[in-house]
Amino acid sequence: MTPSVSQKDGTFLVTHADDESAILKDVADGQVHTLASNPGVEVDDAVEGTVSPDPPLEVSWQLIELEARRPLSVEHSEEPPTSYEREIAADQPVGELTREPRAGIGEIHVVTVPEDGTEAAVDSVLDDREGTLSRAARLGVNRVEIRSEPGVVSIRYLP
Repeated sequence: MTPSVSQKDGTFLVTHADDESAILKDVADGQVHTLASNPGVEVDDAVEGTVSPDPPLEVSWQLIELEARRPLSVEHSEEPPTSYEREIAADQPVGELTREPRAGIGEIHVVTVPEDGTEAAVDSVLDDREGTLSRAARLGVNRVEIRSEPGVVSIRYLP
């Protein structure tokens, strides 16, 4: 017989939710927790709390403590990267990524790409919604804004 799995504290991304259940992904280790019931969360919510396995089989989980819940969003802005983001891009080779902390909460990621590959790079970030929102949840922010101009993509993790 396997020993009982203990409860787990963490920050989770809600990857699926319906009236009956929800699926939470731990943003620190990627572990997935299927909840036996939905405690009122929605897809793309970041949830800080404690999950515990449902006895006796321990194949599903319960959210036993909810410390915080916040909706997350990703948007593609029509605004170009800021002058600071363009300066970062000018100093790095194509294909490089620079991460900079924001004043306060969040980060800015600046990626240099081939000019004719800018749209594909933006689409790649948008297509990796789960990865992008998991990073936002880890950083404690609510919103991700993607800006671009030929050769430069900035991903802004904002409160």
